[in-house]
Amino acid sequence: MATQIFSSAALKTRQREIKDAALNDVVHITENGNAAFIFCSETIFDQMLKEAAEEAAYNERLAAALRESRADIEAGRCIEGTEAALEKIELLRKKRIGACA
Repeated sequence: MATQIFSSAALKTRQREIKDAALNDVVHITENGNAAFIFCSETIFDQMLKEAAEEAAYNERLAAALRESRADIEAGRCIEGTEAALEKIELLRKKRIGACA
């Protein structure tokens, strides 16, 4: 659905249409041809806040993972190459099997 844009004058003459549009999406209100306001239902507003909070939390988790990865690399806690990774996996597998016996 395309973003709906109304002039501020339409707030007087097309209230029902603007309210109906705001039930499903953010409606943009202009003044003198320039963006001025947005209008939406509480449900849409709450949904947008929830999505923004989820995105912020995701971005923080990603940033934390990157910080931890950089710290691991700086401390030498890393493996380079497929062959070295496979060897490390096999070593860990053998340790786990030995611990279970």
